[in-house]
Amino acid sequence: MRAATLLLFAILFSVAATAQGSGKKQVSLWKTLTKITYKKEYDELMGFKIDKPVFSEDIKKLDGEMVTVKGFIIPTEGYKSHKEFIFSAYPYSMCFFCGGAGPETVMEVITSKAVKYTAEAITLRGKLVLNADDINRLMYGLEEAVILVDN
Repeated sequence: MRAATLLLFAILFSVAATAQGSGKKQVSLWKTLTKITYKKEYDELMGFKIDKPVFSEDIKKLDGEMVTVKGFIIPTEGYKSHKEFIFSAYPYSMCFFCGGAGPETVMEVITSKAVKYTAEAITLRGKLVLNADDINRLMYGLEEAVILVDN
């Protein structure tokens, strides 16, 4: 009886350890994208100094890589399906454009198939693209994006 109890305990401990993985929590992409600083730089076109993003090494490693990110669609052209849209770490009422979040919490998304608007969080997978130079675009882009089904 004692051996059976010990065996059961060992199996349960093994399952629990496997479920926890290496003990490290998966870091959210949004959390990584906050590792950014800014430098003031004169912009000829604008005629004044602007804040230019300086990406951390952690972010630079992700440039051009396929990433998975969970967030919210920000409707820019009505509540319909889009192949290009803004994606936010926060819901519409709290996003960079409407609330108090920073520019590191949004990204431009380009998909091959239209994604239907929803107010619920969705998960996307695509190629992360960094932008430090074009002031008319967001700092982060997600290209070749596809919507994933959350489990």
